[in-house]
Amino acid sequence: MAGRLRAPRWATQVMIKRTRTGGPVGDERIPRNLWGVSVTSFLTDVSSEMVTNLLPIFLTTVLGVKTSVIGLIEGVAESTASVLKVFSGWISDRLERRKSLAVAGYSVSAISKIFYLLATSWGAIAGVRWADRVGKGLRTAPRDALIADSTEKERRGFAFGFHRAADTLGAVVGLVIAMVVLSQVQADGASLTRSNFQTVVAISLVPAGLAIVVLALTTRDTPKTAPEVDAPVGFTGLGRRFLVFLAIVGIFDLGNSSDAFLILRAQERGVSILGILAMLICFNVVYSMVSVSAGALSDQMDRRRMIIAGWLFYAVIYLGFALVETSTQTWALFIAYGIYYGLTYGTAKALVADLVPSNLRGTAYGTFNATLGILDLPASLIAGILWQGLGSWSGLGPSAPFYFGAATALIAATAMWRWNPSTVPA
Repeated sequence: MAGRLRAPRWATQVMIKRTRTGGPVGDERIPRNLWGVSVTSFLTDVSSEMVTNLLPIFLTTVLGVKTSVIGLIEGVAESTASVLKVFSGWISDRLERRKSLAVAGYSVSAISKIFYLLATSWGAIAGVRWADRVGKGLRTAPRDALIADSTEKERRGFAFGFHRAADTLGAVVGLVIAMVVLSQVQADGASLTRSNFQTVVAISLVPAGLAIVVLALTTRDTPKTAPEVDAPVGFTGLGRRFLVFLAIVGIFDLGNSSDAFLILRAQERGVSILGILAMLICFNVVYSMVSVSAGALSDQMDRRRMIIAGWLFYAVIYLGFALVETSTQTWALFIAYGIYYGLTYGTAKALVADLVPSNLRGTAYGTFNATLGILDLPASLIAGILWQGLGSWSGLGPSAPFYFGAATALIAATAMWRWNPSTVPA
């Protein structure tokens, strides 16, 4: 209609961009959704680290549970979370909704912690732990997809690095609280009691509840945009590039056993329990500091190069753990280990979004996270066999799994260097 006033084209484009990223007008650097998800992860990790670090001690000292049973509890819990990540991601693609599943997942985890206050047997503890992992399985893929949906491709590495930094800072705070509790227990010569554990659980419910409120009030699903590739929602639409990337990551992950073996190595080299907690705090601080800058740098370069650099650094670190002799050297290696995490974790998640159509991000993140979770079991089994079995037979002893991890990292880095996703059909 003649005479109708229209907004300038550039203003329309800016508003569309801000709407898609879920950020308030005037905030282009860090979208609102990224803030909301990051604060939620920070609070959740404060809550989780307070409890999970004391849970094994509670099971062994208060309930008299054997370590084999603890391994069963954790194994089933993580496997449950891994399987659910695939389906929650796929459902979020089908429904075109990320927020509701993420809120549901965080709510299940928070509510389940209440029952730690009532648990009097290892079976009850196992049920609570499994429910908590169900919540993690529900939320992880939709949350990661929400971050990718809310961020422009050119800022995606920064976004995931920022989220990991916030998550890791939460772990630091949780570990500090756990360390304070343990130091008080050791000061009077007593073991962890049911009362002490319940006190920590009660405190942990506060940040867990706040996390749900923050996520519900500060985030929103982004408007649907046309995918770069018209792929059907489902696993078959993920494409060859993503599957090749997943296979290469799988090679690396076979040598990336549970960090429990690093803790055992630290104990073997004379680091005390409180020293290990302090070491983990330093690791998480370094991890958090490196994540943002590494993620932002990956936006300016081929993300594969950042991942390759991280894996090569990992190989050097694991070689160091194979040869370490003193507690001081162990401390240095743990700090360096935080640099590896900062270089690769957020960058790999950003690369996942680069490789798949936008309407399949939930499925892709679910598959990616589930694959890593499932491979953790054989990776840790291999490490255990190498530590006690082949390690003793070959004379390498506890050094064996670390040599293996260094070797698989080098193989994966070589495969990543030779792989060129631009030459592979989507």
